[in-house]
Amino acid sequence: MDMEFTAEDLAFRDEVRAFIAENYPQELRGKQDEGDELGKEDFLAWHRILHKKGWVAPAWPVEYGGTGWSPTQRYIWSEETARADCIRLMPFGLSMVGPVIYTFGTPEQKAKFLPRILSGEDWWCQGYSEPGSGSDLASLRTKAVQDGDHYVVNGQKTWTTMAQHADWGFFLVRTDSDAKQQEGISFLLVDMKTPGITVRPIITLGGEHEVNEVWLEDVRVPVENRVYEENKGWTCAKFLLAHERTGIAGVAASKRGIERIKDIARSEQDGDRPLLANPFFKRKVAELQTDLTALEFTELRSLAGEAAGRGPGPESSLLKIKGSEIQQRITELALEAVGHYGAPYFRGFGEGDNEHPIGPDYAHRTAPSYFNMRKTTIYGGSNEIQHNIIAKMVLGL
Repeated sequence: MDMEFTAEDLAFRDEVRAFIAENYPQELRGKQDEGDELGKEDFLAWHRILHKKGWVAPAWPVEYGGTGWSPTQRYIWSEETARADCIRLMPFGLSMVGPVIYTFGTPEQKAKFLPRILSGEDWWCQGYSEPGSGSDLASLRTKAVQDGDHYVVNGQKTWTTMAQHADWGFFLVRTDSDAKQQEGISFLLVDMKTPGITVRPIITLGGEHEVNEVWLEDVRVPVENRVYEENKGWTCAKFLLAHERTGIAGVAASKRGIERIKDIARSEQDGDRPLLANPFFKRKVAELQTDLTALEFTELRSLAGEAAGRGPGPESSLLKIKGSEIQQRITELALEAVGHYGAPYFRGFGEGDNEHPIGPDYAHRTAPSYFNMRKTTIYGGSNEIQHNIIAKMVLGL
């Protein structure tokens, strides 16, 4: 691979930097700096700005609203947004169900859903995991029975991220209980305002209301909202998960996370010297950077393959495993760096509160981030399952 940017790439990087500097919402930046919990409108503020610019879906084909950027330009974009601490756009519409719809959907489904995903008018959630079907997703039991021109859906989904804000959800449901597990599943698009849907919060270890339980009781979903063929939803599910796992790698954000650790370790003292001068701590940082560099080259190889017309395949499991493990190590090292300031942490300061966080500003989010990131090796297909995929699909074992 040629790792040198061309003059055109450098000009694009400068354009991206200038656009972010001039257009990123200052109100949002203030909330991020203060560690405030972000709501739906906070996420949509940046989304709408990018949509207006035409930059909200870099990976989409141009005919459906994509940017037409090269893989190198998309890499630069991810690097620059991470460098500037831009909020991450919600992936469920843009990176997950959107590609499924433009790849497998009908012309009517494309016309109905894709523009509203791009604009942010529809907020999506993912109905995959169930209480008894997490790593073994194909064992799901949520059932859909056809009744005329509708499916009647009953079951339960869990760990449904941001479902409390969702307008629509994409759900895996069992439409043939007698077929083999993967062969009896369909992929449905469900209006979350449909009667019979109940969303119940799950408060995470970090104190956030991020995930939910979703109950479906006699929920009627039009058959026209099924993507691809009945009982062939596993094809859509695998396609979506390959895209999700590639995005989970999070190389650009992890690079920024390591820089934050260095900043903390320059401020925190280890006796009469900065923590960053401690040889044991410095070694941990160096090991993280080395592993992240290796992951970055793996991601670049994946992008090169994509440029050659190959979509993400089983190698996306490699990105998911290493990316999620590195993210966990970053939050663990940050918590180690702040020392005892990481023990007490508070959430949800409201108007009139007279409690104040303890310690320096950079310490306030280290413990919640550490606890929250325990999930990364589980979601998107647990890392244990990813090892099995690599053994079978990549190594042929």
